[in-house]
Amino acid sequence: MAAGLPTEGTGSSLPRAGTVARSDVPTCRLDERLGGLRKRVSEARWDACVVVNEEQVVLGLLRREQLAGGKEDEFVKDVMLVGPSTFRPYVSIEEMANLMLEHDLESCPVTTSDGRLVGLLRVDDAARAVHGQHAHTGEAS
Repeated sequence: MAAGLPTEGTGSSLPRAGTVARSDVPTCRLDERLGGLRKRVSEARWDACVVVNEEQVVLGLLRREQLAGGKEDEFVKDVMLVGPSTFRPYVSIEEMANLMLEHDLESCPVTTSDGRLVGLLRVDDAARAVHGQHAHTGEAS
């Protein structure tokens, strides 16, 4: 489960962070300049970018504030959020939604146990998944 691989059993059908996280999130490298990156992220219709190394290990995160703040010629490494909190793919989506709402997080990187990017979990996606889970099981949300 920590590697984000498919699971079996009674709990395997419940939504988890890794199944709801979006794998199409833009990624960038430490040495990219902010100007070109802003355009690429905007064209992809995102407001965040995950900073990764060659092995797709998460090094940092650029949220809306960081993308909008720096100068065109600044490097990603100089404006990124360093060492963002990451979460494992097996964490229940309900737990993730509650945590994200409690800490006012718009998004969270989901990684394998060795730090490789699985995707970016958006709070609105997590909330929708929880609502759908409760609607499917008949529980109150």
